[in-house]
Amino acid sequence: MIYLLEDDDSIRDFVIYTLNSQGMEARGFERPSAFWEACAEALPSLLLLDVMLPEEDGLAILKKLRADGKTARLPIILLTAKSTEYDKVLGLDGGADDYVAKPFGMMELLSRIRALLRRTETAEEQLRAGELTVIPAKHIVRVGERDVALTQKEYEMLCLLIRNKGKVFSREQLIESVWGYAFTGETRTVDVHVRTLRQKLGDAGECIETVRGYGYKIGETV
Repeated sequence: MIYLLEDDDSIRDFVIYTLNSQGMEARGFERPSAFWEACAEALPSLLLLDVMLPEEDGLAILKKLRADGKTARLPIILLTAKSTEYDKVLGLDGGADDYVAKPFGMMELLSRIRALLRRTETAEEQLRAGELTVIPAKHIVRVGERDVALTQKEYEMLCLLIRNKGKVFSREQLIESVWGYAFTGETRTVDVHVRTLRQKLGDAGECIETVRGYGYKIGETV
C-alpha cells in the first residue's frame, strides 16, 4: 500500500487514480492528522510526501518518521514545488529517499516509485509462504503483486507465524506474544483476528492452518 499526503485535491486524486490503474494500491490524505491515524492502523510500503501542508509541514513529518523505529526505513519520496538545490539537499539530508519537483510527469513518478521499491526490497529480509511475502523492515505484506493492508495486531500475528513455520502456537501463546501478558480478553479474540487476516490475504490465507482444539500454525512445506 502506497500512501500519498498531499493537500491539493487535483494532484492527490490524479496520482491515486494513476497508481491504482497501474495495479498499485494507494490511499490519499489531505491532512497530516488523517495520515497519522491511518499509520496507526497499518503502515504503507512507500510514502509520497508533500512539503507544504496544513497542520505540520512535510519536513517535520519526515523527521518524526525517521525517528520512529517502525518507520525509520520507510521509503519516502518528497513531492514539492520547491525545486532549488538547497531545498533538495534539505529534504534528502532530512531522510528522504528521493525528491520530485512539481509539476511532475506521472510516468517519471511511477518510474521513481518502482526504482525505489526495487532498491529497498533487494537487501531486505523477505519471509515467504506460497504467494505470501512479508518484508518486516518496511512493514510490507504482499500477495503476489498485491499489497495487503493489515492492522498492527494482524501484522504481528502473521509475522510470528511465518517466522516460525511448522511451529504450532496455542491461542494463549499468541495472546502473550502479540497482545502482551497484560491482555485480559478472551482467547476468542485470536480466532476473530485470524479470520479477518485470512479474509484479507484471500487464497494465500489458507497457509494459516488451524490445529483443532489448540491454535494455529503456518506449515513448513508452504
